[in-house]
This record gives sequence, C-alpha cells and structure tokens, in this order.
Amino acid sequence: MMPQTSNEADKRHLEAQRMSDTGEPVRQCAVTRERHAQSVMIRFVRSPDGFAVPDIAGKLGGRGAWIKPYRGTLEKGLANDVFSRAFQAKTEPMDDLVGTIEDQLARRCTGLIGMAKKGGLAVVGFDQVRASIRKQKPGWILHASDGAKDSRNKVQFLAKAIYDGSETASALTSEELGMAFGRPHVVHALITKSPLAKSFGLAYRRLLGFRQEPVNERSADKRSER
Repeated sequence: MMPQTSNEADKRHLEAQRMSDTGEPVRQCAVTRERHAQSVMIRFVRSPDGFAVPDIAGKLGGRGAWIKPYRGTLEKGLANDVFSRAFQAKTEPMDDLVGTIEDQLARRCTGLIGMAKKGGLAVVGFDQVRASIRKQKPGWILHASDGAKDSRNKVQFLAKAIYDGSETASALTSEELGMAFGRPHVVHALITKSPLAKSFGLAYRRLLGFRQEPVNERSADKRSER
C-alpha cells in the first residue's frame, strides 16, 4: 500500500470534520453560520437567470447554499440579501419564496406518506389506527390539523398507555392527508415503524419550521373520512 501524502491526509481530516456524529455531512447555515446535519437543512441553488430556488430533495445540480429550516431565519436572511452573499453574485429570491418552501415541504411529507401507503406501511382511519397501535409501536401517528380534538386525544391516550413516547404529526390538513391516500379527506392515519417513517420524520420536522401544529383544536371542526 502506498503511504499517504500530506495532502491526502489533510483531505481525509477535513472530510472527517465535515461529518456529524452519525457520519452525515454537516452544512453551515448561510444566515446564522451555525453548522447542522445536512438532512435537517434546506438547500438552495441559483438559477441561470439569477434567482434563488429551493432544492427540497437536494438533487439539483450546481453550487448550493444551506439555511436552517425556520421561517424567521429565512426572512432574516432575505432582509440581508443572503443569497447574493452566498452565491457571490446578485441573486434575487423567487416570488413568495417562504410560501413556496412551505408548500414543497408539505408535498414532500405527503409524498412520503403516499409511498408508505403503496408499500403497505401505512393505515388510515380512526379504528384502524387504534388497532395498529395495539399491535405494535407506530413510527408516526398522523392527525389532521383541522380534525376533532377529542378523537385525536383518544388515539394519543391509547398510544401513551402502551408505549413510552410516540411520534405524532398534526400540521398537515385533512385535505393534504387525503391526497396522500387518494381520498377527499383523512383525519387519522399512521406510518408503521420503518426506514420510511424515519424519512418522514426528517421531512416533517423541516415543515414545522414553517408551519405550526394546532394548539387548541375545536371539537366542532370535525370532518368525516370518506
């Protein structure tokens, strides 16, 4: 085996510094200068016509700028022309960038739910969710943000009585959940414990930076699943 040169050793050391404790690359936020795991950040690229475009899936080519997934952080960056500094060239944000990111993050979440459904890793309906919880610990319990608080509590109390901590997502609307399952509306659903549930968790936590979960749902805001 050939001995490492000084440059090769330096490259390995720098690469190690860019890795998180889990072995994942970390990125520096262009606004706060904080460093976080790549999977929790939002990547942006510069379009040929000079606009900052969100790359939610992280697959677009070109140099990227990374920002923490929080509405306030992004708005602060926009006020200080963060993209021009990050790309070292005049770069304008696309129209309604904040709203576009929220929509794309929500679609990312519903897309993963749809994948779980196709793979037999998701159940839908109040009774079906409760039955699944009784059988095994869920990956993620899903409640529509415009669903009834009392039925949500019944599901949560059941999960809490059986398991020590269950992940719950309630920032998606019944219409958004319905789209994932091919129905007009869905109020209660569940993703079983799986790698796909982990991927959903990463996507959902980014969404929470732009959309709050309901605090006090009204029981009158009930929708029936069809």
